[in-house]
Amino acid sequence: MTNVAQPEETALRREIRSKYSKVATNPDAEFHFINGRPMAERLGYPMDLVDAMPAAAVESFSGVANPFSAGALSPGQRILDLGCGAGFDCFIASAQVGGAGQVIGVDMTEPMLEKARLTAMEMGLLNVEFRSGYAEELPVEDASVDVVISNGVINLCPDKRRVFQETFRVLKPGGRLQIADVVVHKKLEEEARASVDLWTA
Repeated sequence: MTNVAQPEETALRREIRSKYSKVATNPDAEFHFINGRPMAERLGYPMDLVDAMPAAAVESFSGVANPFSAGALSPGQRILDLGCGAGFDCFIASAQVGGAGQVIGVDMTEPMLEKARLTAMEMGLLNVEFRSGYAEELPVEDASVDVVISNGVINLCPDKRRVFQETFRVLKPGGRLQIADVVVHKKLEEEARASVDLWTA
């Protein structure tokens, strides 16, 4: 079989931006994954918290599991959401860390960031901010974060080693990482590894 390389990184980023821009601007469109409130309910998020949020905070949610199931956050902590999308997990984290804490969401998709910022303003959240950036080049200071959360994002990154290097760079000593993600337990055919559609799923 011919050795086929994975898609080129800029092509991947372009396709991911395109797909998730659509999730941000047209969340009721048909996708190959479930999004919004039905997915949050399926993943075991507390629905009283979900239903208390404005619709814009929930409708573009497209996570794969619940990173908070690995442990609750504590008041006063500084949290980083890696690949925050429209901010759903940031808003839940905001309630857990309280006014003395801070939540930073980083994403590379501007329509998602714009939606997240507008929703945070609507919710009156002063302890949440959203920054544009890549998981491989986090716009966050060294050793400044207590907990890094991420939900269905690292699987989209071709350079996972670099993502984890950046994650551990920004974590404080003794900080922790709570990931919800997709893992493939069998070797993929080279054609599958070269598929942009599969890499951006």
